[in-house]
Amino acid sequence: MKQKEVFAKGVCFKKALWIFLVGSIFGVIMETIISYFQYGAFESRRGLIYGPLNPVYGFGAVIFMIFLVKYKNPLKVFFGGMLLGGGFEYFCSLIQEVIFGTTSWDYSAYAFNIDGRTSLSIMICWGLIALLFVFVIYPPISKLIEKLPIRIGNILSILLIIFLLLDCAISITACLRQTERSKGIEPNNKIETFLDKHFPDERLNAIFENAKRK
Repeated sequence: MKQKEVFAKGVCFKKALWIFLVGSIFGVIMETIISYFQYGAFESRRGLIYGPLNPVYGFGAVIFMIFLVKYKNPLKVFFGGMLLGGGFEYFCSLIQEVIFGTTSWDYSAYAFNIDGRTSLSIMICWGLIALLFVFVIYPPISKLIEKLPIRIGNILSILLIIFLLLDCAISITACLRQTERSKGIEPNNKIETFLDKHFPDERLNAIFENAKRK
C-alpha cells in the first residue's frame, strides 16, 4: 500500500521556513512582553520593517529544529540550547555592529558576559527557550504544518519566501542607507532618494527602538 505523501515531513527546508516564521513572531511577542514589565511601556521589538518578525528568534528556532528536536534528553536540549542560542546571539550582534554600526543589546553589565554580546544568564535563558521549543512548541506546530494540503502548502511557501526576501532586502537597504545618513553622506541615486523619503530616521527608529549606534 502506497504511503500518503505528507507536506514538509520531518526536518526539511519547507518546515524550516514555517518554523522560522513561527519563531520570528514568537520572539517579537516575548520580547514585547518582557520590555513592558521592564520599562512599563510597550516597545517595538521587530527586526524587519514589515510584519511582527524578529529574525534572530526565527533563525534560532530553525537551529533548534535542526540540531535539538532529535534529542529526548532534557539536559542535552538545555545545554545544547545554551551553546547554540548564545553563540548565535553573539554572531548576530557582531554582524549587526560590523554592517550597520549599531547594536540592539548590550550585556556588559551582566556577570560572565562575552564582549557584552551574550552572557551566562542569557545563555541559560536560551537553554530554557530550547526546552520550551523542543518539548512544547515544536511538536504541535510540526504536526499542524504537515497537515497542510501539499498544493496549498507549496503555494503558501513560495509566497512566504517572496515576502521574506523582499522584507529582508528593504530592511537591510533602508538600514544601510540610515548608516550613510548618520555619516552625512548625501543620496547618489533614485533608490537612495526613495529610501530617504519613505524610510527616514524617525520611521526606522520607531521600528528598531532598541538599536543603538556605536
